[in-house]
Parts: sequence; structure tokens; C-alpha cells
Amino acid sequence: MQFKDIQSLAEPDMGGVNQQIRAQLYSDVVLIRQMAEYIINSGGKRLRPVLAVLSARACGYQGQAHTFTAAVIEFIHTATLLHDDVVDASDLRRGKDTANSIWGNEASVLVGDFMFSRAFQMMVEIGDLRVMEILSKASNTIAEGEVLQLMNCNDPDTTQERYMEVIRFKTAKLFEAATQVGAVLSEQTAKIEQDMAAYGMHLGTAFQLIDDVLDYRADSDTIGKNVGDDLAEGKPTLPIIYALKHGSVEQVQQLKQVIEQGDRDQLERVIEIIQSTKALDYTEQVALKEVDLAKQHLQNLPDSDYKIALLSLADFSVSRLF
Repeated sequence: MQFKDIQSLAEPDMGGVNQQIRAQLYSDVVLIRQMAEYIINSGGKRLRPVLAVLSARACGYQGQAHTFTAAVIEFIHTATLLHDDVVDASDLRRGKDTANSIWGNEASVLVGDFMFSRAFQMMVEIGDLRVMEILSKASNTIAEGEVLQLMNCNDPDTTQERYMEVIRFKTAKLFEAATQVGAVLSEQTAKIEQDMAAYGMHLGTAFQLIDDVLDYRADSDTIGKNVGDDLAEGKPTLPIIYALKHGSVEQVQQLKQVIEQGDRDQLERVIEIIQSTKALDYTEQVALKEVDLAKQHLQNLPDSDYKIALLSLADFSVSRLF
């Protein structure tokens, strides 16, 4: 299944999701409306809400609450983006100026808070305690992941295990929640619910690992942000961690210095070291293993176009053919 086919399959449900987003974005405060509209309309494939609606349909759900839940997930994601860009001092996302570069850090943090609080208002409206539990826990875990990442910044001794924990918390948790709530809304068995959650977790992990690869392999137009942003922020992502473990003494010394200082000016040299140690190949292999694990957890789902779409999305997460 091609990505355009997946989009077509999800389109009827995503129309409802987009309506919910528009309706729930409204605020009497003009600045909130301006910033929220800017972020929501700034591109992106809305992968997390797409996963939420596809997962619900793959589990046999016939109602409409999944579109409301998917909108909540997009609000949580948008809030984290607003906060992330302030913490990372980013000025480019999805190929456009970040909100904080236009309106300032204070406004971005506060509107991010608005998006989080609106998401929780919406959770109450859903009225399903299990859904509320999953989404509120995901929000808390994401915040923990942000703090863990901050603790790892400028630390060249960060291990692969510590970094993978950051990915699971910061990125994969919302993927996990998006796919798990579909099973909950469908009143599926505990086994199916666990499988759907695991699918999302492994998919989200693979997605982030490929982001790490693209930060050293792609260009700004492809990834929608400045190449080498992770390096500039002193983030020891998996390619760097692997290169630190397998590089020569001189290479390791150079990498440690760059991570400690957060220096994008050394990007070309860092890419040379990463390539020579085959760190990107290693990171891709780890991502592919995550994709295989994700797909294995869909085995117990009944066959359907929605199941095929979920399997295809797992492959697309590493090929980035969308």
C-alpha cells in the first residue's frame, strides 16, 4: 500500500479530526488563535492522529469518538512542539519559522500550556476513564522524557540504553497511546490492547531513530529543520553514541569536545567520523529491528485494509517515502 492509499483510507475519519481541531482551537484571546492556527497549519502528515483512527478501525471500531480522541493526541503533540522549540532554541520546523522565533519564547510556552489544558478538557468530554488514563499518563511520560533528554545534553558518556529510554518516553509514548486507545474504544481484549500499544511504541522508536539518521544525512529542505540541530544542542543521539564507542582515540576525543560544547561548526568533521564508523548504518539497523517488532504485534488483528495500512506505515517510518 502506498502512502497516498493510506491517506485516502484515513481521509473520511481525518475530516472529522480536522473539524474537531478547528472547533477546539477557538479562544477569545487573539494571540492564542493566531499561534495555534499557525502551528496546526504549518505542515506535517498528522501521523499520530492518523495512527489513532487507523488503529481504531483496524480493531473494528464503528463509532465516532476516535476522531475526538485523535484530535486530543494532535493537541498534546502540538503543545510538546511549542515547548520543545523553546527549550532547543529552534528557529525552523517543518521548513517554516518556529512560533517562538515569530512571537517569542514567553508566548510559545503559554500557548503550549493552553494546548495541553485544552487537550485535558477534551479528555473529560470523551468520558472514558481508560482513555483518560492512557492519554494523561502519556503526557506525563513525555514530560519526563524531555527532562531525561535535558540531563543527557552535553554528556558524551550517555549510553545507548539511556538514549533509548529518552526515545521511548519522549517520542514513542504518544505513538503508543495513539494506537492503544483505538483498541480501548473498540473494547478489544487485553491481549489486543497490549499488542496495539506495543506496535505504536516500536513504530515511534523507529521513527525517531530515522530522524536521528536524517539529522546527519539529509538537507534542511528534506527534514524541515536545520541540519545538525542535534549537534548544536549537544544531544548525543544514537549515531554519535555509536561513533563514540567505535571511533579511534582521536575521533572519540573530537566527538566528546563537540558534544560538550554543542558546536554545529564542526558538523562536516562529525559527519566524516560518523560515516567512517558506519554509525548511520547501525542506527538504521536498530530502527529496522523496531519495525519488525512493531509488525509482529499486528499478527493477531483480523485482516483488513486498515491492518495493511498499519503494516505499511511501519515500513514507511524507515523509508520515509511520504
